[in-house]
Amino acid sequence: MKTTTRVAVIGGGVVGASVLYHLTKLGWSDVMLLERSELTSGSTWHAAGGFHTLNGDTNMAALQGYTIRLYKELEEITGLSCGLHHVGGVTLADNRDRFDMLLAERAKHRFMGLETEIVGPEEIAKIAPITNTDGIIGALYDPLDGHLDPSGTTHAYAKAARMAGAGIETHCKVVETNPRADGTWDVVTEKGTIHAEHVVNAGGLWAREVAAMAGLYLPLLPMAHQYLVTDDIPEIYERDAEHPHVMDPAGESYTRQEGRGLCIGFYEQPCQPWAVGGTPWDFGHELLPDDFDKIEQSIAFAYRRFPVLERAGVKSVIHGPFTFAPDGNPLVGPVPGMRNYWSACAVMAGFSQGGGVGLTLAQWMIEGEPERDVFAMDVARFGPWTTPGYTVPKVIENYQKRFSVSYPNEELPAARGIRRTPMYDVFDAMGAVWGAQYGLEVVNYFAEEDEPRYETPSFRRSNAFDATAREVKAVREAVGINEVQNFGKYAVTGPRARAWIDRVMAGRVPPPGRIALTPMLSEKGKLIGDFTMSCLRKEEFQLTASYGAQAFHMRWFDSHLEDGVTIENVSDRRTGFQLAGPKALEVLAGCTGAPVAQMRFLDVARMVVGTAECIVQRVSYTGDLGYEIYCDAMEQRQLWEVLWSAGQPHGMRPFGMRAMMSLRLDKGFGSWMSEFSPDYTPAETGLDRFIAWSKPVDFIGRAPAEAERASGPTRCLATFVVEADDADVQGYEPIWLEGAVQGFCTSGGYSHFAGQSVAIGFLPANRIANGLKVEIEILGQMRPATLYSTPLFDADGARMRG
Repeated sequence: MKTTTRVAVIGGGVVGASVLYHLTKLGWSDVMLLERSELTSGSTWHAAGGFHTLNGDTNMAALQGYTIRLYKELEEITGLSCGLHHVGGVTLADNRDRFDMLLAERAKHRFMGLETEIVGPEEIAKIAPITNTDGIIGALYDPLDGHLDPSGTTHAYAKAARMAGAGIETHCKVVETNPRADGTWDVVTEKGTIHAEHVVNAGGLWAREVAAMAGLYLPLLPMAHQYLVTDDIPEIYERDAEHPHVMDPAGESYTRQEGRGLCIGFYEQPCQPWAVGGTPWDFGHELLPDDFDKIEQSIAFAYRRFPVLERAGVKSVIHGPFTFAPDGNPLVGPVPGMRNYWSACAVMAGFSQGGGVGLTLAQWMIEGEPERDVFAMDVARFGPWTTPGYTVPKVIENYQKRFSVSYPNEELPAARGIRRTPMYDVFDAMGAVWGAQYGLEVVNYFAEEDEPRYETPSFRRSNAFDATAREVKAVREAVGINEVQNFGKYAVTGPRARAWIDRVMAGRVPPPGRIALTPMLSEKGKLIGDFTMSCLRKEEFQLTASYGAQAFHMRWFDSHLEDGVTIENVSDRRTGFQLAGPKALEVLAGCTGAPVAQMRFLDVARMVVGTAECIVQRVSYTGDLGYEIYCDAMEQRQLWEVLWSAGQPHGMRPFGMRAMMSLRLDKGFGSWMSEFSPDYTPAETGLDRFIAWSKPVDFIGRAPAEAERASGPTRCLATFVVEADDADVQGYEPIWLEGAVQGFCTSGGYSHFAGQSVAIGFLPANRIANGLKVEIEILGQMRPATLYSTPLFDADGARMRG
């Protein structure tokens, strides 16, 4: 066995084998895989082997499409069969909400180039004749759906990797992973110690145990999943072609042909987590005891949906564990706070996603970043607040909702209330309807006494509409107050602080007492941050950005840190409020002796507000006259009392995130992970106007940004007024121009100030012109829309800047 390697991949399931293959495909041959038993031990060998492209996240769907297309390439390289069956599949909808979800997915697929289509009951009966279509409204048909041989596919990945120089050691259990001071690792196995530059945890069912060797907790949990294989069914084996897959969300089931019968699996409500305290090391090629009780209701429903099952005996039962993360997506990427330690875990849909996971991780390791935005599966989307107490109920919830409708405004109830600010009880008493961001309870809006304290999940306008309108009106006509806890906040200090920020950020670093907006770029010139830089003193700064990107951003900061610079994540230590609206200055002036009336737009100053020492910034995401006021979390309640009391004579109202997102549309302001993400560049999104092109610093991403500046972007963001009915743009709806899809939406909503539906999206740069007429497909309907270039509110910036 080798004693040194560039990469040690731990785990010989389909994901580990895919990572190994993709590392070799991208040019690293000095790599090896370590498997405690045989390849496919764990979840891989007993998987149903189905694959599909359907995923609510477009980048995840694209990676699933890559995975499916890869299998023929593997067969050609290795001469091994993956047992491919491209049979197509339908996902059924038995109510309006399910059908709306499928319409929204089909719309996304148009600009992605996926050949899915919406079909009615008559077409379903022709495509999948075993289906009882009573009560079915329609379905989404995907010709790429299919299944394969799990063992053959895993061995094809492994053989392709071996052919390119990779090594595979089976019966080589890892017992320790010990970091060295230089960031490399000693991987201790039962066969000896291997010195590795990088470690990849692809441990599958044992990923928690492997992570614990490095002192790490990963939020994942195995769930016991059961499927059945029937005896021969004439309606199946007498067909000329293989029967397609049928996904029946109402029945929590999926079914496909298996030989001369059917395979049918269930995501049942009375589900069972498995090995909560840890996966036994001696578990491998075993199955769990049959448990028909937990799927009794699901089976009864399946008999009604697929009547042929009533006449079919059960040939075999497969009941085994699969790992899930709290949101059902994989945990992939460099682990924050760890050098050269990579995660490729919780890949529940290994044969739909394993290829994409392997490609993504290999690109990240070798090229420095993946080619597309993969935040939906980035391990950094979960922070240090995740514990088993959070993971277990969230995984159970996700499993139970595996086939449920996923609404764009839905707030899931499991493991809520674990992180609250000092304002929680005050806002709750005022009628707050809560959402969650990065584990934190955040106010979405405030309900009045006669209104329900929950928002109805919907693809259309919800019962939050009127409450949001009230809050927007208060901001635009008087003054609103909003908590600023849900910003990521970083304190940067030290003798090299200014020089470091100048290199890491693309924008102009402001002088003391001033603020600047800036993009943060990757080495390839992609957006990885949209920051506000506040210079408090010559070598003291506050950076603010998206709250949910804390671990993502801190991982980047830590990997580029220099001597003479200290950066602290103070997101939860530094909190406060935002005041916004025409009366904001009068309220703040009544709470402090500082000369706030003299503050210019983008000024920042330390001052005492009430009794609290605060950082006050003249800036607002609402696009109105506004101030952000930051204080120590211990003083937040006192600051609230002072501001709230001073605001009452001016008609102050609290407002939440629903109003905030409506207000920003009035100005066409972009939002992180909607308009701004690692999929896009500054020139495409308009953030290039904040780049300091003349500064004599080789800031990260400068060369590709300048190259794009010279050539010009091929696409750009634009803002549209939409002739909508009861549903607004959510994101990824196609934009039609001259009878063809030529762009897509990034986000949208309703401007309560303007009384109009608004969308933001990409179009070819050479087609963008004020007044351009397009159509936007919303829930299957073509809605006329008009491009506009003048903000709906404060067009000349007089309110915001004056």
